[in-house]
Amino acid sequence: MASLDVKSIENQVSGSLELDPAIFEAEIRRDLFHAEVRRQLAARRTGTHSSLNRAGVSGGGAKPYRQKGTGRARQGTIRAPQWAGGGAVFGPVPRGYGHKLPKKVRAAALRSALSLRHSEEAVTVVTEFSFDSFKTKAVSQVLQALELGGASVLVVIDEPDEFLEVSARNLPGVSVVRAEGLNVYDVLRHKQLLVTQAAMGVIGERLARSANRSES
Repeated sequence: MASLDVKSIENQVSGSLELDPAIFEAEIRRDLFHAEVRRQLAARRTGTHSSLNRAGVSGGGAKPYRQKGTGRARQGTIRAPQWAGGGAVFGPVPRGYGHKLPKKVRAAALRSALSLRHSEEAVTVVTEFSFDSFKTKAVSQVLQALELGGASVLVVIDEPDEFLEVSARNLPGVSVVRAEGLNVYDVLRHKQLLVTQAAMGVIGERLARSANRSES
């Protein structure tokens, strides 16, 4: 069973943490990455695009000219698609792009993503990471101390922490997510994971249950 050093925010080793091989040594499935990221990005689309068809365009109730005898093609309304200002043909309409993916597949994709970062030695565990005020500079100093300064870092915490979440917001490439909302897209778009020890426990609980369900 693999283990990781648990560090303080001053980069001092304070202990070690054993990793569940079902979560951090799982098979790396890039096909699952594609399926889950596609699902996440599709769910984020608002789908509010809209256009007016000939029924929605105002005006054009009367026939523009008589049917025969003008030498021109027959027309029923000036709001037909071939007229300037006419309605759109098969134009975009509001719709939802979201689609479902089985929970077992989503959990397997997350385990695979965490295993990928662990295999790249890109997971750092700290005892705690919190502040009592808004201090963007302090967050930057902690990342520098942990040799993560300037890197693309996903900070994973166990509970809401407004001071940390807001303080890290202005640092380019740095995001903060709660363990309950940890997802494949965020893991893959950041090169480093910085996880608190408490958050590791939440992740382990969450994914161990799904791993057991998939085996049964």
